[in-house]
Amino acid sequence: MPRRQTFFCPCTRYFSAALLCLLAAACGKAPENGHGGMAGGPVPVSTVTVQEETLPVTLEYAAQTLGSREVEVRARVTGILQKRNYVEGARVKAGQSLFTIDPAPFEAAVARAEADVAAAEARSEQAAKDAARLAPLLEPKAISQKDYDDAVSAQAISRADLMAARARLREARLNLGWTRVESPLTGVSSRALKSEGSLVSGPDVLLTTVTQTDPIQVIFGVPDNERLKLRQDADAGRLRWPRDGRFEVSVKLADGSTYGKSGFTDFSDVRVSRETGTSEGRAELPNPDGLLLPGQFVRVVLAGAARVGVFRVPQRAVQEGPQGKYVFVVGAENKAEMRPVETGDWHGGDVVVQKGLASGDQVIVDGVVKLGPGAPVQVTPPAAAPGAAPAAPGSAPAPQAGGK
Repeated sequence: MPRRQTFFCPCTRYFSAALLCLLAAACGKAPENGHGGMAGGPVPVSTVTVQEETLPVTLEYAAQTLGSREVEVRARVTGILQKRNYVEGARVKAGQSLFTIDPAPFEAAVARAEADVAAAEARSEQAAKDAARLAPLLEPKAISQKDYDDAVSAQAISRADLMAARARLREARLNLGWTRVESPLTGVSSRALKSEGSLVSGPDVLLTTVTQTDPIQVIFGVPDNERLKLRQDADAGRLRWPRDGRFEVSVKLADGSTYGKSGFTDFSDVRVSRETGTSEGRAELPNPDGLLLPGQFVRVVLAGAARVGVFRVPQRAVQEGPQGKYVFVVGAENKAEMRPVETGDWHGGDVVVQKGLASGDQVIVDGVVKLGPGAPVQVTPPAAAPGAAPAAPGSAPAPQAGGK
């Protein structure tokens, strides 16, 4: 059987070689570093040069208003409620009569006590005369020693009876005075809880309440995890408390407006609530117009603390990855360097960076989406962060920490 031979056409080899050349030209040369950046040159970016700053800190919490003083008005004596002497819901002054308890039984008790005092005074005077009359007769032994001692003892007993009668008179007069139920402080009255004709059994019955609204107090709760974080930052020197430990407090109302007057914190509880997991704080604010009412839900803003050694960068410069937040900075040889950062509060339109940056770092703001670690960059033009001097045109990027 004859052998089959295979022949190759020379044009086939030339066609394959030409196809390989076209594919190589279309693909171009791959980037050497394998990261972001377009072939043929560095990525144009804009930067801000950050400097270490001390920035004010504001803390905001939900709160509720409370009268600076709130008292329950109760009668001190038992009797029939004869009259209400105030307008419910109106302002009352300290010492103003709010209710009248029927005074007739107490007036009778005063009269009886006055009579008892008069009788005790007469007995005391008689006992004193008897003792004085017998005293000269004792030395010549005209009377026995026992008779004289009995006279002196009767005088002492009558004096004690007089003191007791006078005490009962004072008590009767007090009870008569307490039939006039007065406001213990100046404030806003509540509605009357008992009407005229009701039997009031002394302090067991609540008649009304009076609340002092100027100044007014604001109670707020600080979450325990936030309290611990603030304490750790303060111990590490990253947070500075107000000089006297008292925060200046302003109030945001339910409609979003800010109350026109501010105050200061005056109490911080060492206990953490089991129900809410917060520790209670309190502030006191002037309230001369009565705009704030007890029981209102508001928000408090605490000012006076400061973050130390932090940096400000525009929000668009901060990226989020699987390992957390990071920024790109211009590193050695004008290449992008990824820096993990720890962010804190907002300051205006900027993000506060607490860890991860150093003074003089050039943080890349625009062009970030085209970057990867090690990508070559071209800064055009560099900008300065708020409060920092702008970099001179054409100046070299700031040296990196550690000599990089």
